[in-house]
Amino acid sequence: MTEVTATAARGEDPGTLRAAQAALAAEHAAVYGYGVLGGRLEGRPRTDATAAHDAHRARRDALVRTVRDLGGTPVAADAAYALPFPVSDPSAALRLAAVIEDRVAGVYSDLVRAARGPLRSQAAGALREAAVRAARLRGSGVAFPGLAEKASAEPADTTAEAGATGVPH
Repeated sequence: MTEVTATAARGEDPGTLRAAQAALAAEHAAVYGYGVLGGRLEGRPRTDATAAHDAHRARRDALVRTVRDLGGTPVAADAAYALPFPVSDPSAALRLAAVIEDRVAGVYSDLVRAARGPLRSQAAGALREAAVRAARLRGSGVAFPGLAEKASAEPADTTAEAGATGVPH
């Protein structure tokens, strides 16, 4: 019996376990990323990065327990992660931190949709924290944190998305 099947057999939504595993994987990557970028920062930015690193470690540890509570085996961290760009100076380190927070917000958005009760509240709190950190790092926020299609830098023509039929107005 697979983990997802076991979760469904207990009457829980298997999507919740998948979303929790994805959030755990994102937290593993965030802990790694902050470990890389922290060495490029000094002063207040380094203090903020250390606090974010600690927050991601705490969320990761909580998600390990959550996945077990949902009947799953927590996904393990990779030995290393590919960074989206070289991190050779403080500016790149801060950009990486913003990317990490955006990506973490995305997976918590999925967990908010999949979960119910206290887990949904915890996921919403994690989404909010990631969005606030990303906004501070970028100097601006996005209208819908965690929703990549809404967070693009260039607004697309989303007229069709607004209609119930999908037909452009």
